[in-house]
Amino acid sequence: MRRLIVALLFVVVFAIPALAEELPVLKVSYVFTTHHTPLMVAAMRGEAFQDQGVYLKTVAPKERYELISHGKPVAVLDFVVAKSGAETATLFAQNHVDLAMASVTAIMAGVDKGTGIKVVAPMQTEGMALVAPKGSPLANWDDLVAKAKAGNEPMKIGYHSPTSAPKIVLEGALKQAGIAVTENPNDTEAKILLVDLKETTNMIPALVAGQVEAVVGPSPFPEMAVAKGVGQVVVDLKDLPPAGFWRDYPCCVTVAGTKCIAEHPQVVQAFVDLVIAANTWSNDHKSEAGALTAEWIGMPPEAGKASSLSFLSGFSESWMRNTGNYLAVLNAMDKFTGQLKGKTIDDVKPLLFDMRFIEKTKP
Repeated sequence: MRRLIVALLFVVVFAIPALAEELPVLKVSYVFTTHHTPLMVAAMRGEAFQDQGVYLKTVAPKERYELISHGKPVAVLDFVVAKSGAETATLFAQNHVDLAMASVTAIMAGVDKGTGIKVVAPMQTEGMALVAPKGSPLANWDDLVAKAKAGNEPMKIGYHSPTSAPKIVLEGALKQAGIAVTENPNDTEAKILLVDLKETTNMIPALVAGQVEAVVGPSPFPEMAVAKGVGQVVVDLKDLPPAGFWRDYPCCVTVAGTKCIAEHPQVVQAFVDLVIAANTWSNDHKSEAGALTAEWIGMPPEAGKASSLSFLSGFSESWMRNTGNYLAVLNAMDKFTGQLKGKTIDDVKPLLFDMRFIEKTKP
């Protein structure tokens, strides 16, 4: 009998780890921005999403979660905080992450370089602004243009990532306004010097220290600068000229590595289902979603609730059209050197997107 008990214990002890090992462990990258609210909402609400058919079960808060689909765990997700979309694309290139949220422009840059990644779902639009220090004479876009044109030396504007959507939109608008832009501090002929601040956490300190005269960035940076009394919004990027051109512009998307798609398609499907469910809930409960994100990131609740983001449940015609405009703007600025150089959105859809998963998702 003793031998039988020992044998049973041996089976139980070694069977449990074996079962746990059957679940793939995947790394999910995101940035501390309200643009990635749905992922934080899904993690914080957890089993409250059960009626959606897919939810996250907490293993270690903010670090590890089980992805549950239709009552069964399908993967273990380890959360990884990235500094920017550009860093996220690099993490994919180095095979350090499997799934992520990042700006569509950063993902374009990665695909252009040959990185194996696909956009599997949209995330949101809007939520980008140009911010000046509190009390700055820059009150609107016209003020900025006038100051830039009249200056004897380039005006410094900071950004957090070279391939971020806010930076690309601003650069495109300045180009259309006929204002010379540079990233070379030795180029004194340009009117605007764009300064790489490396990450969003450096934006407010750079603004307060006078390192730059303005900063362009994603939510929650503009809202936090205002809430802390150190900044003022010069212009919401959706209102940049030409009128209406920059409205409803995509920023962040849900992305999967091609290796992950090939090896774990059922997990990618469950993750897309989760993101779309969280997008829909966040749109329907904007104030609560903003408060949850503020708690996660560690910012004033009013800053989270002030978000004007619009979360999406699918690829709309306007979303795709505006993504194509991004591609055209980036090509016009000679930002591509590889697979996307000189291409239109219709040319590169097979390179950029894998829509199989969202086509099976019910918002």
